[in-house]
Amino acid sequence: MSTQRLIRPQAPGLFDYDDRLGLLSRHGDPLGRLDAVVNWDLFLPLIEPVRATAEPRGPGGRPAWPALVLFKLLILQRLYHLSDAEAEYQLLDRLSFQRFVGLSLADKAPDQNTLRLFREALTQAGIQQQLFDAFTAHLAEQGLLPKDGCIIDATFVEIPRQRNSRAENAALKEGEVPPDWANNPKKLAQKDCDARWTKKNEEVYYGYKDHIKVNATTTLIETAVVTVASVHDSQVVDQLIQSGDEAVFADSAYSGAPVAATLAEKKVAGCIVQPARRNTPLTEEEQATNREISRVRARVEHPFALMSGQAGRIFQRYVGLARNAAAIVMLNLVYNLQRYEQIRRLKLEPR
Repeated sequence: MSTQRLIRPQAPGLFDYDDRLGLLSRHGDPLGRLDAVVNWDLFLPLIEPVRATAEPRGPGGRPAWPALVLFKLLILQRLYHLSDAEAEYQLLDRLSFQRFVGLSLADKAPDQNTLRLFREALTQAGIQQQLFDAFTAHLAEQGLLPKDGCIIDATFVEIPRQRNSRAENAALKEGEVPPDWANNPKKLAQKDCDARWTKKNEEVYYGYKDHIKVNATTTLIETAVVTVASVHDSQVVDQLIQSGDEAVFADSAYSGAPVAATLAEKKVAGCIVQPARRNTPLTEEEQATNREISRVRARVEHPFALMSGQAGRIFQRYVGLARNAAAIVMLNLVYNLQRYEQIRRLKLEPR
């Protein structure tokens, strides 16, 4: 029998709750730091009208959850890669989550269905992209998006792989819904008709792709385009690059005449890593140039690393391009929120 004395939980005191929150802050609560620097009023004009129509209610009943509470819960979901059920549980369990969304132990918490309905309403209204654009404009106003260079790259966003027959995959490639799916609404609801397969470096991927343009100085995401996984990185350069950009840094996937022509048309200098050709090795000068470009280009890996988390990849469980694109845009927005807080903190705190 263990001789260790059992510790009996004590009844909470009058100030225990506030003391515990204060202790979290002293230990450097990242959510508290984020909440303190972000002007959440930027998002209210976009999310409040959607919240007002998300759940029609008759007379009486419990009042609807404030839009900002649900929006911050969506941010937590993307920040910690949580499902709807996990987001509900973690909100009930963690004091830092409750403080971030603006709830206390005395308040009830939104359930997973409420969160899902709110996210669906935002997706159907196309609000996620507007939220990203609103915060990007805020960053530009603060001088955090200088026009002295940008970096472009893409990463895969995987979803659960579907075991379809060859005939079903052939129909999907032609933009058609297999007849067996069309006649079975429940099965169709579980099938992603938009996602595509692709292969890179002998590894197979299924899902979508997040193409981003990152500011070379602050590594904040300026623009993003979501496509299916089979779209080549170079095919969205025209959507990412603007005429006002001074120079663009990219890896060898963006080399070639089509991208060079796009950059020339927009009068943007191209700093693209040049690949070695068969029987034509790179010269020492070309290798040195590639190394200089790579020193800058490597910064684009920071957003992808933060988005991937400990899993080392970005994985989602939504069905269809619309839902996955909305979630990816939110992921980009959450990265910018985190990076903005870091920039503010590094400027305010002495090294």
